[in-house]
Amino acid sequence: MQDKEELTTMVKVEARLNSEGFTEDFRVSDGRLCLLNSDKTYGVEDVRIVNFFRFEGETDPDDMSILYAIECNDGTKGTISNSYGPMADSEVDAFLVEVENLGKKLDKTT
Repeated sequence: MQDKEELTTMVKVEARLNSEGFTEDFRVSDGRLCLLNSDKTYGVEDVRIVNFFRFEGETDPDDMSILYAIECNDGTKGTISNSYGPMADSEVDAFLVEVENLGKKLDKTT
């Protein structure tokens, strides 16, 4: 029953983000963020992580995920999810770590 509660929580978060304009779905391929429904891609410098939400399974520690709210420099907003911890997709993690690091560097220069 816990899994359904966790899913409901993620669904509620996705619905809220959708209502806030985060309507696109992303994936990472060849080091770029890609829209699922088009050929449009973005580099690390084109992307900002607006928010993120972690979901942890109560009965299985491997049942963890993270949902990122992403905004691109052209105004495109959407989400990407990944497993959290040892089950994470390393390509998604590497891309998002680069985005975070670039954001930290920019914050220090302003």
